[in-house]
Amino acid sequence: ILFSMPAGPSQLFEVGTEYDKFSLGGFSTDLSTRTFWVVLIYGIVINLQNFGIDQNYVQRYIASKSRKEAVKSVWIGGLVYVPVSAVFFFIGTGLFVYYQTQPELMDGLYESVAVQQLAGEGITADSPDFQQHLMETKQQLDQEGIGDEVFPHFIGAALPTGITGLLIAAIFAAAMSTVSTSLNSSATLIMNDWYKRYIKPDASEKNCMLVLYIATIVWGLLGTMVALLLIGTTGALDAWWTLSGIFGGGILGLFLLGLVSKRANSPLAAISVILGLTIICWMSLSPMLEGTDWEWLASPFHRYLIPVFGTATIMVAGFLLSRFRQKQKVVTVSDVVKTENT
Repeated sequence: ILFSMPAGPSQLFEVGTEYDKFSLGGFSTDLSTRTFWVVLIYGIVINLQNFGIDQNYVQRYIASKSRKEAVKSVWIGGLVYVPVSAVFFFIGTGLFVYYQTQPELMDGLYESVAVQQLAGEGITADSPDFQQHLMETKQQLDQEGIGDEVFPHFIGAALPTGITGLLIAAIFAAAMSTVSTSLNSSATLIMNDWYKRYIKPDASEKNCMLVLYIATIVWGLLGTMVALLLIGTTGALDAWWTLSGIFGGGILGLFLLGLVSKRANSPLAAISVILGLTIICWMSLSPMLEGTDWEWLASPFHRYLIPVFGTATIMVAGFLLSRFRQKQKVVTVSDVVKTENT
């Protein structure tokens, strides 16, 4: 991409800067938009979730030779995370400038996306009035609507044949390693936390392996269904960030509560989790209230803050409830002592 710019590599930085593609975002304190501070807070919370409680990460820690090696892996992973993410975003910026400076390629991209959409509707090149449908679909498309289609089009249309094959092989290899990790950890949780705890504590190794096989297949099918549902989204990354925040915020809050408070017992933790999940549900379902008579009940905050407020609610509620409980105990003991002395 860098060396395929019409005016040379420097054009990527010139045009990218012109369209604010190297900007870190606005620095206002408005929590309803995706500002720098909103993304930063979200990033801290979501990475605490990833590195602290995500079973995909935890099973890698367990595979380390020692505690020291596990700690080292955390630091390496955290430090590499920033430059690797920067490279990914740089590719996105490069793709934007690449097509922005070559309108003829942009037209081909729009046509490719339009053909795919029409094929999904059962309209092919052999269908009557195909060209009319194609023109109407192209006119309805915008840059936001084709966001996730740009990279696949570039791979197929611009990369040399050999490089294209290597890149596709690398994508499949990375996807398989990630998916296998998720399936393995999810199946293991089903076996240890449900099957062996509630159904059959004395299960044999053969039974456990059978449960693992079945759970892996089930999780694989569910994951495939979710992937198919994400096909229609305008931004898969945004959708993933939102979903991971919604489903992970409660667990992270409970985990952090256990770290900061030794007084929070199971009932208090359960109450805190209920309060946190209430906040998460309220913020997650708020978009459904827009345009209705109940719009005034909708959350004014950006969706990236869902895990932030959910986690904070569980921590603060659990901590305050545990302090209140401890205070009540002290008062009760003190009253008893005073009574006996009297």
